[in-house]
Amino acid sequence: MDAYSVISTRTTPQTQRADVRQVENSAGGYTFALDDEARLRRFLILGSDGGTYYASAKDATADNADVLQRMAAADPLRMVEVIREVSVAGRAPKANPALLALALVAGVASLEGRKAAFGVVPEVVRTGTHLLIFTRYLQQFRGMGRGAKRALAGWFLDREVSDLAYQMAKYRQREGWSMRDVLRVAHPKTGEPDRNALLGWASGHGVGAHCPALVAAFEAVQSADLSVSQVVRLIDEHPLSWEMLPDQYLTDATVWEALLDKGMPQTALMRQLPRLTNLGVLDGQRGKTVADQLADPARLCRARVHPINVLVAQRTYASGHGARGAQEWTPNRRIVDALDAAFYAAFGAVTPTGKRTMLALDVSGSMAMSTISNMPLTPREASAAMALVTASAEDDYEIVGFTSGRSNPGLYMQGGFESLDGLEPLSISPRQRLDDAIRAVSDLSFGCTDCALPMLHALKRGMEIDVFVIYTDSDTWSGTVHPHQALQQYRQKTGIDARLVVVGMTATGFSIADPTDAGMLDVVGFDTATPSLISEFARGL
Repeated sequence: MDAYSVISTRTTPQTQRADVRQVENSAGGYTFALDDEARLRRFLILGSDGGTYYASAKDATADNADVLQRMAAADPLRMVEVIREVSVAGRAPKANPALLALALVAGVASLEGRKAAFGVVPEVVRTGTHLLIFTRYLQQFRGMGRGAKRALAGWFLDREVSDLAYQMAKYRQREGWSMRDVLRVAHPKTGEPDRNALLGWASGHGVGAHCPALVAAFEAVQSADLSVSQVVRLIDEHPLSWEMLPDQYLTDATVWEALLDKGMPQTALMRQLPRLTNLGVLDGQRGKTVADQLADPARLCRARVHPINVLVAQRTYASGHGARGAQEWTPNRRIVDALDAAFYAAFGAVTPTGKRTMLALDVSGSMAMSTISNMPLTPREASAAMALVTASAEDDYEIVGFTSGRSNPGLYMQGGFESLDGLEPLSISPRQRLDDAIRAVSDLSFGCTDCALPMLHALKRGMEIDVFVIYTDSDTWSGTVHPHQALQQYRQKTGIDARLVVVGMTATGFSIADPTDAGMLDVVGFDTATPSLISEFARGL
């Protein structure tokens, strides 16, 4: 054998470097490295507190922290802008990654970077919960200097007194911090009597004469001797939320009916569906009204409801029991359907491409052994839901699952995954209920990872594909050819200028997309913008 024959840039085993720019991934294969801004976006949207197959939550977070610190030192202004952009658009399911990243810039960046970070606090730190978490994160870095105190004080001084009263009554303490603690640090000063009275109340000085009416109502409802009818009257007259009510009133259907009639926030409504169901509140016309509210695109947009939160609510509610099985209920079919519709609506309108599309789900082991943002959803399950969003806008598509090639056939000759080449069409579609479609993917067996299989399969079967969309963690290693090489082969042999979109489903630094190839794109999984980005890229925009 000619020893030089193994050197090739057209067909290279994934355990070898096919390009000098490639780096070793967590599985021992070679993939392309993302730049720091792309890593930042993955962290902000996917988080790291669910860990990955190869790294614990602690290790995954430490890895991302290195990226954050590097970018905070090199380009803090751009980092702050990305944080603001993702947060304001509601593109992430949880606020914690953005709050941590902002606190880090505010703590370790240059003076200019710190000023920029504190400058976007009003846009990123929007709620009382955000404030308490952000304050705790600030202490993990530089501490409470003048800039931090000024930004925290501004949170109390710059918003309308009515909104401030609502936030302070609803979010009294979180993460070991209370509003009183933050006030002691920030020392906001104002000459407004009503604001001064509100800040004094939060500091423990009682309800003053100039306190907003909501505060007096909150204090009144804390009295154990109020009747249900009195509580209902207070709800009718003031913007009391369920978090402001003592537990003894939360077992009464009349109280919840009053809260619904007053208008519950969209996220709170989704979380309380099991309780409302068990109390019988969703029976009859009220159930239809709630279903309409859940699926209302305008309400979802205004509340910045993230699709992953809708998906978790849908799966939990449709299952009829809580994650730990302590609470049970009989799901209301109308509510389940409304949550299905809400999931798709939360992404906004997606323009059909008219392209022949293969939606390829990596169902290997590494996609099934971690969670997204520490929520009860694996990257494998999330990728199925994401694929259905794109499929719902297309006419000519195929959804497939892949794991590994012929090198290890015994790994997937079980559990319904019987393809010898490691790729199978999946019988899921947007016409199914979300929980049913995801369950079908969850039940698949899995093996190693070979992200070249979608292109190789299409080439072998003579399939005409314009766009390959691969949902993966990019920890590919078991194939005899790299994914970008497989795409190049497909283009050359079919004459189709096929495109590849890689949807990264974990907050790691790897991608199978060649960054110098204009026909390949890497996007973040479960970013609310991803389906539209896929559509635009497929159409050549």
